[in-house]
Amino acid sequence: MKSDRRNFLLMAVCAVSLSACGSGGDSTSKSSETVKADAVDGAIEKPALKLGFIKLTDMAPLAIAKEKGFFAEEGLNVTLEPQANWKVLLDGVIGGQLDGAHMLAGQPLAATIGYGTKADLIAPLSLDLNGNAITLSNKVWAQIEPDLKKNADGKPQHPISASVLKPVIASYKEQGKQFKMGMVFPVSTHNYELRYWLAAGGIEPGYYTEGDVAGTVGAEAALSVTPPPQMPATMEAGTIDGYCVGEPWNQAAVQKKIGVPVITDDEIWKKNPEKVLGLRKDFAEKYPATTAAILRAIIRAQQWLDVDGGKNRAEAVKILARSNYVGADEAVIGASMTGQFTFQAGDTRPAPDFNIFFNDYAGYPFYSDAIWYLTQMRRWGQIAEDRTDQWYFDTAKAVYRPDLYLTAARKLADEGAIPAESIPDTDGYKSEQAGFIDGITYDGTAPNAYLAKFPIGLKNGQKVTASGVN
Repeated sequence: MKSDRRNFLLMAVCAVSLSACGSGGDSTSKSSETVKADAVDGAIEKPALKLGFIKLTDMAPLAIAKEKGFFAEEGLNVTLEPQANWKVLLDGVIGGQLDGAHMLAGQPLAATIGYGTKADLIAPLSLDLNGNAITLSNKVWAQIEPDLKKNADGKPQHPISASVLKPVIASYKEQGKQFKMGMVFPVSTHNYELRYWLAAGGIEPGYYTEGDVAGTVGAEAALSVTPPPQMPATMEAGTIDGYCVGEPWNQAAVQKKIGVPVITDDEIWKKNPEKVLGLRKDFAEKYPATTAAILRAIIRAQQWLDVDGGKNRAEAVKILARSNYVGADEAVIGASMTGQFTFQAGDTRPAPDFNIFFNDYAGYPFYSDAIWYLTQMRRWGQIAEDRTDQWYFDTAKAVYRPDLYLTAARKLADEGAIPAESIPDTDGYKSEQAGFIDGITYDGTAPNAYLAKFPIGLKNGQKVTASGVN
């Protein structure tokens, strides 16, 4: 994974960490402290911990680290506590009621740049790749299904473009109604994936203005926030016409026969990054040995989930089904967690890469992953003004902490707990990535050039006002 531009990149990302920047500024300052990645072999400073999570299957590394004893083996007494929604979870970490959490990748980035809430958070570990899908109501599915291209077996061809929604949206407009879809949080992967899918199909998903959390300026499809476990009921009530959410809440719609998943997120962006472990920066500074122990336990859990082709997934499903974790039926969780994905009754397809926790360097927090999220924040107006490429590099380095991940992973490799080859040899940037539904490639070392490629989305020099894009 080494790049010919390694020397350039090392110079680019060695710049100072971003310590304070709102959506309207472009200032950086040197951090007075950094987490000492090598100060990890002393006694555990804080053995009793409380970690938060949302009831989704991708919280699995935390549950497995707890239930298989990996936390305990590191000298940690961890309580896992479900949270009502992503804002409550974020506030809990920032306020210190939680020591860390299963977190949306966009949350520590947004907090660091001061979008929504200002706080210094870090992401020293990525929890997984993929794991989301977009589901439409039965009513909408009935309108688009007859015109979908079919395979020889009569089942719809995938991936399904959002362009199939254009007649539905036009029909809604003629009736004086707006087509509405749900996602889980303004800086969630789900928001950006849903927007990406809609825009790739030629549909405007709307823009954010400063101080606006709705992001509906110019929207042909309006997006709103709903907590993940409430998605099926909200759609069944007719409040939204579809949604983007993590599992098992797409499969719940299938089981209840109220909706049909039309695309999985790995069909939008192959092997896309999903959740992270979010910590306060000062927590990692104050408790370096504890932080390292948390990372080692979770990395071991990630390996357990993916080892030998997922041989442990059936056991993981049973654990996640418990009421203190995800609390959904085993059949619903297993419908996407065991190498397959069910789109509707009679249409279950192989999906070996739908949930990746350890393979393909899933745990390594790549700077380029962080930069992708930041580009989407800028694309839709959450970052109100243009930023230099260097700003993207600095912000990514301030939040994503591969140094901490590597310290933990290398110790595990030295002990023989994980294979040495599972640790990437990288400068923190993935090579140029394809695998997007619109055919656009992504290079994390050129964020502004990437943004310029999109037919729909803010361009250099553009800003959003209540009247539209200027």
